[in-house]
Amino acid sequence: MKKNPLYKSFGYAFQGIFACVKKERNIKIHLTMMALVILAGIILKISKTEWLICLIFFALVLSLELVNTAVEACVDLVTDEKKPLAKLAKDTAAGAVLVSAIFAAMTGLLIFVPRLAALL
Repeated sequence: MKKNPLYKSFGYAFQGIFACVKKERNIKIHLTMMALVILAGIILKISKTEWLICLIFFALVLSLELVNTAVEACVDLVTDEKKPLAKLAKDTAAGAVLVSAIFAAMTGLLIFVPRLAALL
């Protein structure tokens, strides 16, 4: 079986990202928060290390949101019925996003609160 050219693989990946952004409310919330963190980081002149930490959390939260959307789509494709394992798969994938978002927010507070407090 012949593989698709690399550029097509990237195209499919971008189609998946754009479909998720278009369809899913939560990724829009994450992207909005990311934009606000970027703006705050520029205004408050956070360090390179702090930028790297923020970038890692941006990637983690957005990646998990994409995986969560994929898990939900697969479960919905397999069954319309309410099944305990389908619920577990969907809830666990959503929980992974929530855990990463909570830790991202806590880390953001540790980075930004002292800088904001210094301005006041």
